[in-house]
Amino acid sequence: MPEITLPDGSTREYPTPVTGLEIAASIGARLEKDAVALRVDGELVDLGLELHAPANIEIVTRSSEAGLEILRHDAAHVMAEAVKELYPETQVTIGPAIEDGFYYDFARAEPFTPEDLERIEARMREIVARDEVITRELWDRDEAVKFFGDQGEKYKAEIIASIPVDEGISLYRQGEFIDLCRGPHLPSTARLGQAFKLTKLAGAYWRGDSRNEMLQRIYGTAWASEKELKAYLHRLEEAERRDHRKLGRAMDLFHFQDEAVGAAFWHPKGWTLFQTLIGYMRARQLESGYREVNTPELMDRSLWEASGHWESFGEHMFTTHTADERTLAVKPMNCPGHVQIFKNELHSYRELPLRLAEFGKVHRYEPSGALHGLMRVRAFTQDDAHIFCTADQITSETGMVCDLLLGIYRDLGFDDILIKFADRPERRVGSDDVWDRAETALKAAMDELGLDYTHNPGEGAFYGPKIEFVLRDAIGREWQCGTLQVDFNLPGRLGATYIGEDGDKHTPVLLHRAIFGSLERFIGILLEHFAGKLPLWLAPVQVVVATITSDADAYALEVVAALEEAGLRAEADTRNEKINRKVREHALAKTPVLLALGKREVEERTVSIRRLGEKAQQVLPLGAAVTALDAEVRSRSAT
Repeated sequence: MPEITLPDGSTREYPTPVTGLEIAASIGARLEKDAVALRVDGELVDLGLELHAPANIEIVTRSSEAGLEILRHDAAHVMAEAVKELYPETQVTIGPAIEDGFYYDFARAEPFTPEDLERIEARMREIVARDEVITRELWDRDEAVKFFGDQGEKYKAEIIASIPVDEGISLYRQGEFIDLCRGPHLPSTARLGQAFKLTKLAGAYWRGDSRNEMLQRIYGTAWASEKELKAYLHRLEEAERRDHRKLGRAMDLFHFQDEAVGAAFWHPKGWTLFQTLIGYMRARQLESGYREVNTPELMDRSLWEASGHWESFGEHMFTTHTADERTLAVKPMNCPGHVQIFKNELHSYRELPLRLAEFGKVHRYEPSGALHGLMRVRAFTQDDAHIFCTADQITSETGMVCDLLLGIYRDLGFDDILIKFADRPERRVGSDDVWDRAETALKAAMDELGLDYTHNPGEGAFYGPKIEFVLRDAIGREWQCGTLQVDFNLPGRLGATYIGEDGDKHTPVLLHRAIFGSLERFIGILLEHFAGKLPLWLAPVQVVVATITSDADAYALEVVAALEEAGLRAEADTRNEKINRKVREHALAKTPVLLALGKREVEERTVSIRRLGEKAQQVLPLGAAVTALDAEVRSRSAT
């Protein structure tokens, strides 16, 4: 008679062995309908598993995080079954759940087409409608290898053969389709529902190795309800509309080309935006007591070995060899250079904290397949800063960094910020004792400051734990940008010391701080957050003065001169084109303000103000218009 303990602490007794599905049904019809799996003493299992002994259980529902992952994994299996029914010659390989969806990699001589995706999705819906029972089977390893080999599934046979001998072979059967999987899975295909859609095709190497054969990957998305699916597809459409690469072309900001893979070519307007952000950050840092420095982009291998980067980060570094047989590395980070500046003179505890900042160009190797516009590049500029302090100053400096960072994000239109605490990764430098001290110090600072944060296990830097600041944009996507890292390792490795109050040498604590993270990536995020409609103070061209008739050309130049004298970035458009065409072109270029000038404006010395995305116009005297626009720029309004 198993006694079942539920998450709220209540217990239920059953006279005979009982399944998760039966438990859910005994609690309520709604729970039985929403159930997708069972968590028994912390382990996820199939709903159909019989419980014979007392256990602590949780019914996993379709809308929970774990439930969604199971739905998506089942969707991948249903897709594989559909592909095998439609294209029997195809071999299946692997098909996991991923964030927001799933994929499956297939080996097929003929390329899949968008029309094939429509057929596969339609067959998936048929399989769901069949309500095929899904059952788990334990197989002998050799039998499983032979079975899949006989079926012509060489990839699946290879996977099974590579599984450690002491692990069981678990297969799941639905209809005529059998697949290797640990599970858990749904009780039947009908429980998946119809809230799924296939989204795109891509290529993928077998086992992720470019030396292996290329497979065909089909991506899809699956959700707990049709409403959630519809909302997600709307977000995808909105993300496509906001794609920073398209906006970059329309706004003439930057481009990429094969001769410099992963590095942006900044056009005049794009570079103006870039420098506007740097100028803003520079002013904010100076107000907060930072001193700006600059360090070499090429430094000797020995420095990177001493810092630990060569061992822990070497595969991401670009190197070069000189005629005198020296190996130099293009810096992937600025911190070792900042430590050299600190070491260059003797410091007293009275000088701490010492805050050094740099807009440093760094280079990191990323596989070409991972590159994505400004979001993932090989060459980028960090708004890097390093704070040399004592252990007693960690809390106060953490507070100052958080205040500065959150204020900057607000200025730039980001009010929804998530904070995460990331602790030691598997691959790291320094002893566990040092890591214990660093993690304890950073958590204590966060708790004392009253920061609301979540835990991100194993995601710290290789030299220390960190706080991650995650921005949520206008369409709900999350972007990890700012970081604050506590480092008890690097200063000691590189021999940085200060003279303490006791007259002895001490090793400083090093706080690594970035707010934008990568200037390139942050600009991409800004463009997508605002859909290209940047706040007036950030826009590369803030005002275009467009003439309606050629009689206004001279006045247009006068208006531009007045705007530029006030510090505004303005251009004149005196082309012999209709005003409607000018308005349309500058709207596509996302110019925030257009001043239209006709005969009436010339005579009255006024301007007709048109705002991007607004139909209403406002007529103001020239002086009043310049004053109002200048005040808006100075306010740094994000709206």
